[in-house]
Amino acid sequence: MNFIEKIFGKKKDEPINTNADFWNWFIKNEKDFYKIVKQDTNIEKGFFDKLSPKLDELKEGYFFLSGMFDKNTVELIITPDGDVKNVVFVEVLIASAPKIDNWKFTALKPTLDIKDVSINMSGLKFNEEKLSFYANNNPEFPDEIDITIIHSDQNSENRSAIINGVYIFLDNYLGELNFLEIIDNLDFQESKDAEQDLIPIGKLKDYITWRQKEFIEKYDGIRTNSDKDLCSILQATLKNGRKLIATINTDLITWDRKASHPWMLNIEIKYDGESNNGMPDDSTYEKLNNLEEELLEELKDKEGYLYIGRQTADNLREIYFACNDFRKPSTVAYSLQQKYKDSEEIEYDIFKDKYWKSLRRFDVS
Repeated sequence: MNFIEKIFGKKKDEPINTNADFWNWFIKNEKDFYKIVKQDTNIEKGFFDKLSPKLDELKEGYFFLSGMFDKNTVELIITPDGDVKNVVFVEVLIASAPKIDNWKFTALKPTLDIKDVSINMSGLKFNEEKLSFYANNNPEFPDEIDITIIHSDQNSENRSAIINGVYIFLDNYLGELNFLEIIDNLDFQESKDAEQDLIPIGKLKDYITWRQKEFIEKYDGIRTNSDKDLCSILQATLKNGRKLIATINTDLITWDRKASHPWMLNIEIKYDGESNNGMPDDSTYEKLNNLEEELLEELKDKEGYLYIGRQTADNLREIYFACNDFRKPSTVAYSLQQKYKDSEEIEYDIFKDKYWKSLRRFDVS
């Protein structure tokens, strides 16, 4: 340590508040990182342990992989690790990456040839020899891609490890984005309990391509001016005796083009209603409505974001949107959460629900 550092201390890195901040930091360190990965010398300590906290400063939910793309190029893959609400942030981060010689930056795990996917995990192998599948067809939900995976070594004791390994395998085989967007339901069975003939896992991509071409329902449903739809006020009593009140667009609940908006955005806003049997008082009610209006200003029906309604009970307001994509809802919900992080407790989730099963409790038809 030089004389100046002894007196004033070593200069700390600048805080990482934006994507540009992150890449500026990365540029300052990329030569060291490149050497560490290329020489395969203590990658965990020399690269990953430095990269991880910087990504966390930027936003929680970034994960990464790195290795040699070719003999001269290091690839850094940033991934949300299957969390759909973080996909857009990964994509934007990588889109903002600078051009750096001998580096390749990739958003999400790319699709690989089946021959290149072999994973060893928890003493188990996950490859085309060990895995097979069959399709589950439900006439009530004809357009769902619902598959059961069979691992030849699965038993009652290793089921959890099998599930974890299969998810990693499919992330790499199908590609992370394809896996998130295409597969609706995934189940697991032991070989002895298989209900249909087994299909080699290497044929899964062909099966998916065929199913997408054979979909019965059309995915071009558009709704505008949904604020003119019929809405109903529903009431119920929770097990703890407290009241639940929901305001739901019942015209949308019975719409026959649900699959055109397969992504559900659920937002939860907690409040203190203990003095009012779990319900908001007048000032809290107004505050919750204002937050809801902010969402409605950003997520418009004509752009593909359908406001289904809300539910209020037991110190919690829940707001529901059905969306034709997940990227904008992710950014809108995160922005709202960050804007009010010092005053409101806001959580959100985005998940695929092609037939709006999560809203069936509101269907009074």
